[in-house]
Amino acid sequence: MTSGAAADVLTFGETMLSLQSEGPLATGAPARTAVAGAESNVAVGLARLGHRVSWAGRLGADEPARLILRTLRGEGVDVHHATTDPDASTGALLRERLVADVTRVHYWRSGSAASRQRPEHLAPALAAGARVLHVTGITCALGTGPLASVTTAVEHARAHGWTVVLDINYRARLWSRDEAADTLRRLRGSVDVIIASDDELPLVVSDDDTEGEAARVSRLLAGGAREVVVKRGGDGANLYGADGRHFHQPAHSVPVLDTVGAGDAFCAGYVSGLLDGLPPADRLRRAGTTGAFAVAARGDWEGLPHRDELALLDAPPGSAIR
Repeated sequence: MTSGAAADVLTFGETMLSLQSEGPLATGAPARTAVAGAESNVAVGLARLGHRVSWAGRLGADEPARLILRTLRGEGVDVHHATTDPDASTGALLRERLVADVTRVHYWRSGSAASRQRPEHLAPALAAGARVLHVTGITCALGTGPLASVTTAVEHARAHGWTVVLDINYRARLWSRDEAADTLRRLRGSVDVIIASDDELPLVVSDDDTEGEAARVSRLLAGGAREVVVKRGGDGANLYGADGRHFHQPAHSVPVLDTVGAGDAFCAGYVSGLLDGLPPADRLRRAGTTGAFAVAARGDWEGLPHRDELALLDAPPGSAIR
């Protein structure tokens, strides 16, 4: 994607240096260096599927930032509107593989460059235009500046006829459920597509235990959402439309190596289907496919498919593509 060209998708948020160890850190387990961040995971997924994606996050003036920018550029993501904070560092995380497929994540993101992002840093990216704005609850949780950036971006997108996609992406280490609910419920009326896991849905609509999923979804659709997508992990996903239609997509049966990043992969597949104008059931199917690629490979985004690889999961197990 060339700078200056309108993006299919604009996204922003914190992308970090990621150290991924093969065992507990206390035992001196070796680690590999990578990059990780929900929004940039989605950006990579969309770029691999052939879409024009702009990532406009904020980074420090440091070596992790150089790694992040080089990685995203290499994946075809436009980082022309990414900004640099000379007085704050790029965030970092460590993922420890503990036993089997159980991992533990440690963050170093307090006071990071991304936590200091403000609406004015996004102005050039918003002015450049896009078809879809993708935002997450993670960015809302990083501080007043990032939350104001999300709010400003959503308002701009609505005023200019973009589709707004909100992935709830709740992180308990960043904020409480009460804080998340208070913020996300104020955003929901300005969002076209809400993507949430089944346990995240109450955060955006109601924490009344007597109210079931169908009632919560109905209230979101009545409040202005065009679609609500509910992720169920190994049980697949459901799509509810404002037109009353309801679809279920079973999960693909694949060996599960790493579930981190699966929700981002799912989101990338779903937004890709929106951009391609696919019917609802086909959008959901593509989302399930990209999610399956993610869990079948190690890493946050490394296993995401290119467009010509989407059909690989239809091949019989053990197939050799020659």
